[in-house]
Amino acid sequence: MNAVLRWWKRLRDRIRIDTFLVLILLTVGIAALLPARGAVATGVGHATTVAIGLLFFLYGARLSTREAIEGLKHWRLHGTVVLATFVLFPLLGLAIQLVPSALLPTELKLGVLFLCCLPSTVQSSIAFTSVARGNVPAAICAASLSNLLGIVVTPLLTGLLLSSQGGISGGAIVDVALQLLAPFVLGQLLRRWIGGWVARNKKYLQVVDRGSILLVVYTAFSEGMVQGIWGRLSPAALGALLATCLLLLGVVLTITWVVPRRFARADRITILFCGSKKSLASGLPMAGVLFAGPQVGLLVLPLMLFHQIQLMACAAIAGRMARHAEEPAAEPVPA
Repeated sequence: MNAVLRWWKRLRDRIRIDTFLVLILLTVGIAALLPARGAVATGVGHATTVAIGLLFFLYGARLSTREAIEGLKHWRLHGTVVLATFVLFPLLGLAIQLVPSALLPTELKLGVLFLCCLPSTVQSSIAFTSVARGNVPAAICAASLSNLLGIVVTPLLTGLLLSSQGGISGGAIVDVALQLLAPFVLGQLLRRWIGGWVARNKKYLQVVDRGSILLVVYTAFSEGMVQGIWGRLSPAALGALLATCLLLLGVVLTITWVVPRRFARADRITILFCGSKKSLASGLPMAGVLFAGPQVGLLVLPLMLFHQIQLMACAAIAGRMARHAEEPAAEPVPA
């Protein structure tokens, strides 16, 4: 058993496998073989609702609003990251809606648009910025601010853009936002008393985080299996989705590196990594609240694929930048 674990760690480090994504794929496999039906599906649905509330409560208890607000002093950098996350990405997502449905099914196009409305990641943005010799304190503030705004902005953007594309009803967006916002605000209010305990037990609370997300994935894909929506996906559609995610990431990486030329190099690195990624940890629970019906599985598929692509690409870019950082004359272009 130990030999297998060592082999897995070596393989994971060599080809940049995200262990959590592997767990998600295993959950999808379980949902395909043993989908929840009847009373079990009802119970799993209620458990998912509670888990999402707990997840956003913990987000609120962990996130320091003061640090995010103080980080606004570097307003040009943070403004650039916010524009990339909540303006550039959604505009590109709208452009992708022009792709013919015969090439990329409507559900997948809407999933890409939902992906484009999400906030940036936190852990990986900071980690890649550090590896690439970027401005780590600014990355911490930028990623935290992005997630803080995402609690409100993502549901509003999703309701506005997807309702115009036939996705969800814009009239229900206020109720949906409250389902996410209420536990988050409660966590912020109680952070003064429980923030230290949450920080000390971060390792154990990750089980709650990831368990909640895996429960959302199981619920979404189970419903898709029961309703038979996966038979509508062809290899050509999956190939088109892969090409779309690669193109989307490539365009954003290029823009977030080329446009902020007047920033210091360390700040450009921060903008590159904080402005080009989307959060799987926030996206899957939000999808479980924002959408209903068997189409949820297809709507989150682009996010799952994009997440792995961004990790692999950004890991390669960060490593290249770290190597070139030892050569001051070099100016590597990440694209």
